[in-house]
Amino acid sequence: MRSYQRLILFISSAVFLSASSVVENVISKKKIITGAEQVDQYLPWLKGKRVAVLANPTSIIDKTHLVDSLKSRGINIVKVFGPEHGFRGNASAGAKVDDEVDARTGIPIISLYGKKHKPTREDLADVDVVIYDLQDVGCRFYTNINALVRLMEACQENGKTLLILDRPNPNGYLIDGPVLDMQFKSGIGMFPIPMAHGLTVAEFALMANGEGWLSNKVKCELKIVTVANYTHDTPYTLPVSPSPNLNTQQAVLLYPSVCMFEGTYLNLGRGTHFPFTVLGSPELKGIYDFSFTPTSIKGMAETPLHMDQVCYGLDLRQYDVNQLRERRQINIQWIMELYKAYPFKEKFFDSKLSKEMGSIEKLIGVASFRQQIINGKSEAEIRASWEPGLSRYKKMRKKYLLYK
Repeated sequence: MRSYQRLILFISSAVFLSASSVVENVISKKKIITGAEQVDQYLPWLKGKRVAVLANPTSIIDKTHLVDSLKSRGINIVKVFGPEHGFRGNASAGAKVDDEVDARTGIPIISLYGKKHKPTREDLADVDVVIYDLQDVGCRFYTNINALVRLMEACQENGKTLLILDRPNPNGYLIDGPVLDMQFKSGIGMFPIPMAHGLTVAEFALMANGEGWLSNKVKCELKIVTVANYTHDTPYTLPVSPSPNLNTQQAVLLYPSVCMFEGTYLNLGRGTHFPFTVLGSPELKGIYDFSFTPTSIKGMAETPLHMDQVCYGLDLRQYDVNQLRERRQINIQWIMELYKAYPFKEKFFDSKLSKEMGSIEKLIGVASFRQQIINGKSEAEIRASWEPGLSRYKKMRKKYLLYK
């Protein structure tokens, strides 16, 4: 590995054995083993150290939480850092999370999605090593990668090593969308990457180090436990929902295409038990037969857009997501169709949620998309405007891949 990455890899042999299609087929039939599950690879290194963990409900070994599992093996976990949605995953999207003590273990939990977003020197003073183990879904606007970079910065600033227990990207096959124009940098888009970046979190950490995306272009010392028997084309069903509103595999796979509707005046299933799989608005009555009614749901959406109003639109719960995999593209036909059908064009991109989550420009990442939809540009014309940035990103990405 390059010296500038200051990287030590605990690499499963299967990662680099896939040099031919024959071997790749063999790998694809083997059980995927996450970094966290390969305890023998990293447990000896943790013995005798004071450990902090950035974790949430996806941080599991089999069916046991990583923190509980490591404690039972004698590892001294002195504190837990909690990301968006909290350590135990009971906070809504975007809701501030307070510090607390974990009722199950008695370990102090320091929120990184409340008064601060980055561990302080005091937080790390009694820590020898920090572990990052969060399931990501491969999208720029999913905030786990933001938490990762802030944690990398804190570790570098305080002389701590960061151990990343890598997990598969369920949308790992997908590299699409415009690269973020940094004038639209925000909490839902901090790095010049496309909407779907096609990386695992460990690969993204290597990219952030290598491209100088940490503050002052510093480099964090990393140790990585790679995923065994995984390629970017390997389908992967998440064993635990990555967040309250991504509560089905269908939602996870639709998310790269559907999340852009946060920047519109349409409800995308928030306030239902099937978010990110339906799209609709009261104004589409008489145009679409399918309907749903958003309500207040604690821990998911307390005040969803169009709450208690019947919304009409698209039901994607039975949509064949293999079509996305075959095209290897996000679907922008849905937003083109719904804009065309929407009777009050001036309201379409004026979302209540856009004030909280981000405008369509912050979600898509470029200034031109809104006007392209309004002007009725074709999909080919819209996609052409994403070049050459998308192709440059794909080339750059190859430098940091750990998996075929």
